[in-house]
Amino acid sequence: MKNQVTSIYKQAERFAEITKKNIICGNIVRAKKCLALAERLFITGSIETKNAISNVYVFSVSSFMEVRHCNISHLFPKRLKQNISNRLMRLACNV
Repeated sequence: MKNQVTSIYKQAERFAEITKKNIICGNIVRAKKCLALAERLFITGSIETKNAISNVYVFSVSSFMEVRHCNISHLFPKRLKQNISNRLMRLACNV
């Protein structure tokens, strides 16, 4: 019961942690698979799933990479990379 995940947002958070752990451990192949799965969920998922991937998963993984100065942005699939660019543009416009 300790590891029970209750919401799509908690699941996205846990999925981001798994992806970040793979990056830290140097398991780039597995991290790339996680990112590809996240993109598939972002494309085919419900509105709530898309929001969770965009607002929790992408934000968490991209923030982690920025803080750690990871130069692995080429690992992000096209649609997730586009989502990051859109998010940054919205933030720039709000400042």
